[in-house]
Amino acid sequence: MSEEKKPEKKVQRRDFIFTASYALGAVGVGAAVWPLIDQMNPDRSVKALASTEVDVSSLEPGKSITVLWRGKPVFIKRRTQEEIQEARNVNLDELPHPEKDEDRTKNPEWLVMLGICTHLGCVPLGDKGEYNGWFCPCHGSHYDTSGRIRKGPAPTNLEVPKYEFVNSNTIKIG
Repeated sequence: MSEEKKPEKKVQRRDFIFTASYALGAVGVGAAVWPLIDQMNPDRSVKALASTEVDVSSLEPGKSITVLWRGKPVFIKRRTQEEIQEARNVNLDELPHPEKDEDRTKNPEWLVMLGICTHLGCVPLGDKGEYNGWFCPCHGSHYDTSGRIRKGPAPTNLEVPKYEFVNSNTIKIG
């Protein structure tokens, strides 16, 4: 059997020019498309609203403050030992939306929750209502010292946002 030798393909200058043209074209397309893709990212003002740090060093036990986060009110309350005990002694069977107080707080002394009624989005009033917590005057929803719905048309408890303690005086929301 005779082995036939295939003729070697000679690399020509034209092949190099085609390859270089394709590579340069791909880089050009990438450079033209990148601004279109990059503009879909959120701008700095949106990123700045993603989280907020709150100094709570001046907040006395029993007092609360309201801060804005993403355009929504957030209630931060430094609870007294009596308020903590009151919230923990509630029978969960009595609650329309049963949730333990321990599951709603990272530190029992501090309660952090969105200040938006879960019925129609009103802002409840603090230290009001039948349960010494929050009261929404629009439709009569009563929340207890843990922000849990106790009476009224609201279907769920006040929402607890993602938060963490940066140090003993600062809470980061978001």
